Amino acid sequence: MNKKIALIPGDGIGPDVVSEAVKVLNKVAEIYGHQFSYENVIAGGSAIDKFGHPLPDEQLKICLNSDAVLLGAVGGPKWDNVEPALRPEKGLLGLRGGMKVFANLRPAVIFPQLKAACPLKDEIIKDGLDILIVRELTGGIYFGDRGFSEDGKTAWDTEKYSTYEIERILKIAFESAKNRRKKVTVVDKANILNTSRLWRSVAEKMHKDYADIELNFLYIDNAAMQIVRNPSQFDVIATSNMFGDILSDEASQITGSIGMLASASLGDGTGPGLYEPIHGSAPDIAGKNLANPLATILSAAMLLRYDFKLEQEAKAIENAVNEVLNQGYRTGDIAGNVDYVKSIGKLVGTKEMGDLVAANIKK
Repeated sequence: MNKKIALIPGDGIGPDVVSEAVKVLNKVAEIYGHQFSYENVIAGGSAIDKFGHPLPDEQLKICLNSDAVLLGAVGGPKWDNVEPALRPEKGLLGLRGGMKVFANLRPAVIFPQLKAACPLKDEIIKDGLDILIVRELTGGIYFGDRGFSEDGKTAWDTEKYSTYEIERILKIAFESAKNRRKKVTVVDKANILNTSRLWRSVAEKMHKDYADIELNFLYIDNAAMQIVRNPSQFDVIATSNMFGDILSDEASQITGSIGMLASASLGDGTGPGLYEPIHGSAPDIAGKNLANPLATILSAAMLLRYDFKLEQEAKAIENAVNEVLNQGYRTGDIAGNVDYVKSIGKLVGTKEMGDLVAANIKK
């Protein structure tokens, strides 16, 4: 298989972690007989510095002409004072809109080896945590009509959804549940919001075609409580843009480290997907060989699974990550007792962790 991957190293630790993911992808290609080529894309703060814009059209075009896109991170305090329309995050929104990726899939998983890092009690997390949050990405209140009154004393943001926008998210949620524990929870605020009532109506109609999948509903406030009270009750969560933003960040925190969590942003399958770790750019440790590359490496596994349909190769990466953790190797953010891990020679940097995962790729 010959595939072209657009790389967006971005800002801060982005280049550090993307380099390690490429190292692992190259090892997969070598072992399984594939050929992956890469083209760098400049976006985010680095694009502001070079072009005066967070996502120039020609950079987006490289992404659209690729088979998949792997992103490191964008943003940082260096660009806090640029005008809002040119902030690095606008480059990320431009990527999502330009690539027409409307669904964000974010697995929240506790690796058994890192269970001690979870802030919840053992009796709550029990046998671990494995939740897939499917978040609508290009609609809702983040993209609705907004404005200020002329006197600046009133502001508004509009939540708006169509049946079509909801259907395509729920289809991904139901299809994902088929290969998991066969349960979908739709999170909304249907006691208050008309848009949430539409989400429920559409879900109930679609459920007729997925009779083997358990469907239930939770209000957003109750769902936020239940994720920390009894997270094991969840399998696949499907929800709106804003609610998904909140819940996915909450879920990421109870896994112990955002340095372990990957994500995929998908469209209708006619164009490339966008894959990225959920962590930020962490400019204070950029270039110091301190960042945890595992979330980006696991994002590369999702890239192989969803865009290239290479399930065996995706599992090979995930198995390699598990094996390296079983061997006791840790970056600082997941080390727990850092001094102890360092004393037994298992504390490693960004590059060493990438080397270890690549070395453990097996067919």
